[in-house]
Amino acid sequence: MSTPTPPPPCSTKPATPPTPARHEARELLSDAQFNEVLLTVLDNNPGMEPDTGVRILIEALKFVAAAAQFPSVRIAPTREVDEGWHALILHTHLYASLTTRLGRMVHHFPERPDPSRHDPDVLTRTVALIEQAGYTPDRELWMGPGKPLATVAATCSHTPVPGGCGPINPGNCATHGGGGDGE
Repeated sequence: MSTPTPPPPCSTKPATPPTPARHEARELLSDAQFNEVLLTVLDNNPGMEPDTGVRILIEALKFVAAAAQFPSVRIAPTREVDEGWHALILHTHLYASLTTRLGRMVHHFPERPDPSRHDPDVLTRTVALIEQAGYTPDRELWMGPGKPLATVAATCSHTPVPGGCGPINPGNCATHGGGGDGE
């Protein structure tokens, strides 16, 4: 008669939730494409350290990827990240190809800066969606208007609040001829 094998001991460690897959936003562009857009950032911001330009462009790629993945959520870039987004957009063929690969065009609707429209929660929401999209945000570039990492040429802001459409929900807001609900 054989002796039954005892069951394995129970683990007292809590189960670890799965970690979302992490991506490298830098890989969204070839080296040549990345360097061309980086030169645009640096040309538009004389005196900017190249490492700062690299960080700004990488965050802009993360922002565009998150905006494409979550088109119904109102998010907005900081002015620093917006500078990288502007540089991407100036390379129209590259930008169209990038957004096609990401699943949808992410339009840019600039507005003049107006501190009265600043939504402090928008950056928290934006960073959370960048993380949900599988990227690790460079938090120093998401501090908002009170704590900029670098001075940049970008002078527009985005209004992800009713009456404005921000970068994601264009066409049916008060600014662009719609009913003002931003949807």
